[in-house]
Amino acid sequence: MDRTPRRIPAATVARLPEYLRVLVGLASDRIATVSSDRLAELAGVNGAKVRKDLSYLGTYGTRGVGYDVDFLLFQMREALGLTQDWPVVVVGAGNLGRALANYGGFGERGFPVAAIVDSDPAKVGTEIGGTIVRPVADLAGIVAEHHHVIGVIATPGHVAQAVADALVVAGVQAILNFAPALVSVPPHISLRKVDLALELQVLSFYQSHRETRAVG
Repeated sequence: MDRTPRRIPAATVARLPEYLRVLVGLASDRIATVSSDRLAELAGVNGAKVRKDLSYLGTYGTRGVGYDVDFLLFQMREALGLTQDWPVVVVGAGNLGRALANYGGFGERGFPVAAIVDSDPAKVGTEIGGTIVRPVADLAGIVAEHHHVIGVIATPGHVAQAVADALVVAGVQAILNFAPALVSVPPHISLRKVDLALELQVLSFYQSHRETRAVG
């Protein structure tokens, strides 16, 4: 049987972090093996989807035994590029930027905050979570110093595109956009958007329909 990992579809990539979260929990509980059905239950998907997703990593488990948790953790981290740290540069030292920079979970998961930059002279030089805020003009030097930087946009929406452009010019090839605005980047740049208002709207849909069913 060919166990060579295949190209991983985007939908599978989106589920891998959830599998990783489950596996970390199982490992901390000293559980050595897990079946695809149990992993699916804990991750909120179906067993067939888990087996298909894991086949892209080149692993198929053992009939009657399941998957080795430690080995699957290794494969998951390798597939997600988590065998090394990825420095994060937060652009924007406002309330959101401060919250993100102060969140210790990023560093624990391999995404240490390498720098925080802002265009406001009043914020430059202040300290957030042990990191001194630097001017936006330092962006290119920061990226050159740390390499493989992930840029995080935590600014007001009206400046988000300018920030994205500055990150691209500085050499950043992966951007996470928290700003309430759509930005465009060249095709070779990886871009993800986190829209908190959109997620709240989805929750509003389910909440309103739940209340409608209860009244009916």
